[in-house]
Amino acid sequence: MKKSSIYGKMVKRAIAMTVAAALVCAAAGCSSKDSSSGTADPSAAAADAPASADDAPGAEGDKMAGGNGAAAGNEGRQLKVGIIQMIENGAFNDMREGFIQELRDKGYGEEALVIDYKCAQGDASNLQTIAQGMSDGSYDLVATIATPPTQAMVNQETDTPVIFIAVSAPVAAGVITEMEKPDKNATGTSNAIPVDDIFQLSSRLTPDAKTFGLLYCTSEVNSVNTAEDAKRYCEENGLSYKEAVVTNSSEVQQAAQSLADRVDAIFIPNDSVIQSAMPLVTEVARDAKIPVYGSSATMVDSGAFATIAISDKAIGSRSADMAIQYLEGTAIADIPAVVVPASATVVNQTTMEALGITVADDDKIQFVTDAQ
Repeated sequence: MKKSSIYGKMVKRAIAMTVAAALVCAAAGCSSKDSSSGTADPSAAAADAPASADDAPGAEGDKMAGGNGAAAGNEGRQLKVGIIQMIENGAFNDMREGFIQELRDKGYGEEALVIDYKCAQGDASNLQTIAQGMSDGSYDLVATIATPPTQAMVNQETDTPVIFIAVSAPVAAGVITEMEKPDKNATGTSNAIPVDDIFQLSSRLTPDAKTFGLLYCTSEVNSVNTAEDAKRYCEENGLSYKEAVVTNSSEVQQAAQSLADRVDAIFIPNDSVIQSAMPLVTEVARDAKIPVYGSSATMVDSGAFATIAISDKAIGSRSADMAIQYLEGTAIADIPAVVVPASATVVNQTTMEALGITVADDDKIQFVTDAQ
C-alpha cells in the first residue's frame, strides 16, 4: 500500500473521530471554553453544570420567594433594602409596616430579603449620616418615609435607587423633576393632602369656623407647601387665617396657645414636628374649645378633631409594589411616581364630645378615640 493511501485513510479517520467527539460534546452540553487556549475545559463544564434541579440558576430565588419568582434576576442572592425614617410616630410606623408586609406577602421573605431600618430620631445631622451610610452601594434599594429622609437620600446622588413613601410634593421638594418620568434615581408615592376637601369638611362639621390658625414647621417643605394651599383656599373662599410657625417640637405648645384666643379652628399640615407634639396641641385646643383639623388619621388618633385621610398602611403597601417592580427588572425611570388618594373621613369621638360638637352618624365617617 502506498504511503499516500495510508496517510489519506489516517486523515479521514482523524476527521471522523473529531466529528464524533464534537457530536458527543454537543449532546452533553459542553460549551465552556478556556479563553487562553481555545480548547474544551471539562472542569469548567462541570463547574457550570448544576448539581441538581434545585441548584439551577434562578431556582433558589424561586424557592426563597415562595415559588412565585419574586427574586427572579437576582440568582438567589439575598437582597438588602434600607428604610429611613426621620422620627417615630404612628403614621410613619404604619407606612413602614405596610411597606414591609407587602414585600413579605409578595414573596420576599426574610431569607430572600433583609431589611435594615434606621430612624434619625428627629435629628437632621443623624439623618444625613444615615443617608450617607445607605448610599455606599451595599443596598439594592432604599425606601425613605416622608420628605426629609427622601431629600437626604436623593441629595447623595447615589447609584442606589430610592423608593419614597408619602412625599406630599415630590417635584417641589426637588426629589424628582416629573411625576410621570422619574429622574434622580428615585420614584415613589405622594400623599398630596386634600386641603380643599378638609376645609369643605370643616364647613360641614363646624360651619361657624371662619378664622383658621395654621400651625406648622418652617423646615419641612411638605408642610410649607400644604400651608400655602390652605392659605389659597382661605383667600378664595372668604376665610381668614393666622399663622404660628415653629422650628422644633419644644415650640409647639406655645405656638398653639398663641392661636387659641385668635382663631375659630386650627389646621395642621402633614408635619412630623407638630405630629410629635400633638398631645400638647390637643390639650390646648380642647381647653379653648377649638377644633383641630389634621392631615392624617394618626393626627386624629392623637386628638385632632377630624380629617379626610389617606391610609398610611395602604400608601406603604403601594410603595412596596413599586419597589418590587424595580427588584424584578423595571428601571426606576420607567416606574412613574403616583399620588395615593385620600379614602376616609375620620373623626375623634373623644374630642368631639369634649368640644360639644355633634356629628351625625354616617357610614362614610370613621369614629376613633384617643390612641393610648
